[in-house]
Amino acid sequence: MQSAPAPVIMVHGAFCGGWVFDAFRAPFEAAGHTVLTPTLPGHAPGESAAGQSVSDYVEAIVKLCAEQPQPPLLLGHSLGGLVAQMAADRAPVAGLMLLAPSSPWGVSGQSLEEGISALGLLSLGAYWLSAVAPDQTVTTSFSLNRLDAASQRAIYALMAPESGRALFEVLNWWLDPTMTTRVRDGGGARALTLAGGKDLINPAATVRRTAERLGGEFRMFEGMSHWLPGEPGWEDVADACLSWISASGE
Repeated sequence: MQSAPAPVIMVHGAFCGGWVFDAFRAPFEAAGHTVLTPTLPGHAPGESAAGQSVSDYVEAIVKLCAEQPQPPLLLGHSLGGLVAQMAADRAPVAGLMLLAPSSPWGVSGQSLEEGISALGLLSLGAYWLSAVAPDQTVTTSFSLNRLDAASQRAIYALMAPESGRALFEVLNWWLDPTMTTRVRDGGGARALTLAGGKDLINPAATVRRTAERLGGEFRMFEGMSHWLPGEPGWEDVADACLSWISASGE
């Protein structure tokens, strides 16, 4: 008797919620996977992300993994891709699918834009003590830049402030003596890492270094940017993930 397909846990990125995957989850469910799209601590309406560490996000995903009937597949976008890598160090998983993931501790950015983002946050003062509101200009120019204006407005309206502490741990990791975002090897899980060729937030060159750190497969979607789960071409991204899952027998 053939076992059921592994459940898929999809982990959203900074300023977002499980709603990121409202459309992206459909092909996985059509393929027979149970799909879970949790909203990370502090990101639901009425909550505050202030003080949350990336470690708190990881703990929530590890707990969810333990509740599944079999080791799940973890799929993470942006910051959620880093959370997925870290969770795989602590929980048995069937595989990792990382969409434009943030880099773990020790992987340096490969572009000027990444350096500007990190230093720009430091100009806010002790931002790690509070929650940081999303910036509409930055969001529409760099994350949602391949969507039409109406879609950009609709997505931005759903966004919530992000933990300054978490942003510090990710973007200014070289100043974090506790190495919060350190990833050993993603639990040794098989990994598929995808990048957008036009992504300025987590550029393909940096994402490739993360893939090399994990020893997994890397693929670049030349014409895509950062919003891989929802910008034009997202269906191809989902197909690539499902083909990879099928090839691994999960």
